[in-house]
Amino acid sequence: MRARLGQNLLVAPAWQRRVAEAVAAQPDDLILEIGGGRGDVSARLAAAGCRLVIVELDPALAAALRRRFAGQARVEVVAQDILEFDFAALGEGGRRRVFGNLPYYITSPILFRLFAAAALFSDATLMMQKEVAARVAAPPGSRDFGLLSAMAQLHARARKLFDVPPGAFRPVPQVTSTLLRLEFTAPLAAPGAETAAFHGFLRAAFAHKRKRLSANLRALAPPPAIAAAFERLGLAPETRAEQCGVEALLALFRALAAAGETVHPLE
Repeated sequence: MRARLGQNLLVAPAWQRRVAEAVAAQPDDLILEIGGGRGDVSARLAAAGCRLVIVELDPALAAALRRRFAGQARVEVVAQDILEFDFAALGEGGRRRVFGNLPYYITSPILFRLFAAAALFSDATLMMQKEVAARVAAPPGSRDFGLLSAMAQLHARARKLFDVPPGAFRPVPQVTSTLLRLEFTAPLAAPGAETAAFHGFLRAAFAHKRKRLSANLRALAPPPAIAAAFERLGLAPETRAEQCGVEALLALFRALAAAGETVHPLE
């Protein structure tokens, strides 16, 4: 195990079983597993007969996983950084799903990549720090609502399944984890260029949480255009991004685009 990779492996068999049962793998599923670790949950998923593609960054763990699943034709181990993995390379076949015990330090980048590729997948069952899960599932107007929340609600329905205590992992983290289910849906924005540009808009809107939304958007459009769009949509000048739902932010994005303000993707 390599601490530099931020791995906290789920080692408690009872929790491994509960997590696998929550994923509920089926024979016709194609499951992408992010970080297989020792392969304990992987083995429970593979036992359901699904096709399993495990992406593991740690070379030693990847080699051990290949040995563990040698001879199982429906299990593939890829030694690669998930942030560089080509999701489209999974190919066709069955429901494409995601499972992962996400390293804490790159949870947000992984989620952003999944949101960008949401059209490829049916759902994702992901273990993450409890506080991050709360942000992903936070409703507009709440303290936790932010960029992660808006991106999640643009692409998915988020549902907390259950918490997992620190003692279930090795090394033992200092935080509680949450297993979260993302059920991907068609995005509110039009697929393709509009969705990519709206991602950039959301990043700008939430760039500085303590600032007003209008101030954050000055990176994208001049103040007069922003003020006119606010007035057209009935938004108060002091409105902050976390007070708006995704629908309201999309309406604002489109109002600026209609006024001739180009918003480029900021992926």
